[in-house]
Amino acid sequence: MEKEKHVVVIYPHPDDESFGAAGTITAFRKQNVPVTYLCGTLGEMGRNMGSPIIANRETIPKIREKELRDACQVLDIELELLGYRDKTLEFEDPEKVANHIQTILEQIEPSLVITHYPKHAVHPDHNALGAAVIRAVQQMQPNDRPKVWAQAITNTAYEDLGLPDISHDIMKYLDKKVEAILAHKTQAAGILGSFKPESKKMETMKEIVKERLGKEEFYIWKFS
Repeated sequence: MEKEKHVVVIYPHPDDESFGAAGTITAFRKQNVPVTYLCGTLGEMGRNMGSPIIANRETIPKIREKELRDACQVLDIELELLGYRDKTLEFEDPEKVANHIQTILEQIEPSLVITHYPKHAVHPDHNALGAAVIRAVQQMQPNDRPKVWAQAITNTAYEDLGLPDISHDIMKYLDKKVEAILAHKTQAAGILGSFKPESKKMETMKEIVKERLGKEEFYIWKFS
């Protein structure tokens, strides 16, 4: 993996960083590369309230923020909250969101940005924020633009986009990824429990992560 100056990860929800890129983040931190997570929302409209239930609609924002900070501590990364409301990013002014992100990126000056691939990220918040990130970087001066790795998670990604440019086998960082995921106590069991078992070995959280999330893949965004 090429050594970067600074990596900025931009996803909309607490836990996106852990489920989506914890292994890649860990690899960069092993190289002493600074990593900053710009988290779009607090996931306050999510359905999972813990198993057993430990939250309600009033308490979930603070609980998810605490979980996010715990996960970021596990991953040894900086956190900046963008302050948007969960499940509303698709209704925000795209130009304003892009300008907001551009301002932050110009302050941090990363060499690499990781985000979701617009229209290939399933959730409307994922698609909207991914598109805003692409727009933000596009607006920057060409010599100042960081590289962008876009993560596509639709079932048709390979068919529509071809094979990813980057595929990281993160098995040696699996324990760290599991630890980061489990920091999101209200979300982990519900999300992992929704995965259909692919073998009898999928009896523990670690085995589920190994079989379903042991590879992290990205497309390099090509700016015209």
